[in-house]
Amino acid sequence: MGVVNVTPDSFSDGGEWFDQEQAVKHGLELVRDGADIVDVGGESTRPGAQRVSLKEELRRVLPVVAGLVGEGVPVSVDTMRAEVAEAAVAAGARLVNDVSGGLADPDMAQFVAGAGVPYVVMHWRGHGHEMHTRAQYRDIVVDVQKELRARVEEVIGQGVAPEMIVLDPGLGFAKQPEHNWELLAVTRELSRDFPVLIGASRKRFLGKLLADADGRPRPFTECDDATVAVSAIAALEGAWCVRVHNVKANADAVRVAAAVGSARG
Repeated sequence: MGVVNVTPDSFSDGGEWFDQEQAVKHGLELVRDGADIVDVGGESTRPGAQRVSLKEELRRVLPVVAGLVGEGVPVSVDTMRAEVAEAAVAAGARLVNDVSGGLADPDMAQFVAGAGVPYVVMHWRGHGHEMHTRAQYRDIVVDVQKELRARVEEVIGQGVAPEMIVLDPGLGFAKQPEHNWELLAVTRELSRDFPVLIGASRKRFLGKLLADADGRPRPFTECDDATVAVSAIAALEGAWCVRVHNVKANADAVRVAAAVGSARG
């Protein structure tokens, strides 16, 4: 899954693809590099981010979704709003990627159920401006599994077909660096009942791991090699998909992992 952030303030590439024509062009480049689906989002969910209006999110997202769909690209929409998801699906998006797992908009699950599209349910504890205060867990793996299970039960209760659900443990969302590593270590366990999406690309916990001798985290855009390593491990451990900014090397890593998995039988 290749990322196209149509935002001025996303954590690693804010503003780079804010122009709609450039965003479509970038999405096509991601497909040429090996992306199976392009994830288009118009609202930053980085720590500290403030929400944009519905009107602005629609203005950012819809032309890019329509432009990519018109070029034959499989598109997912990264949104927490049912109205944006509905407009994007009407424009041809094939999947809804909701980082709030339906918590931000009570109408989301009902829309997804009626649309019959795959739905990514992510572990989430609050919007960007408040998530850092909520990274408190007794046992990160147990707590995330419990909270995801509750979300799955809720959205199924609202009509979402179980076979349409994809889980995302929400790396970097209300998580301390050590929490992310612990969740990555149980990818196979998390994917036991549902496909799992892993989104580690360029995230802060990678930069912190790769900090220099003075403790300065490595810049986001210099964490692509580490992201490739995560993609290979996640794929080998059974992840359904990895969501990345730089597709080509990650697509290669996934193919390598698939070859190893096949050799294991």
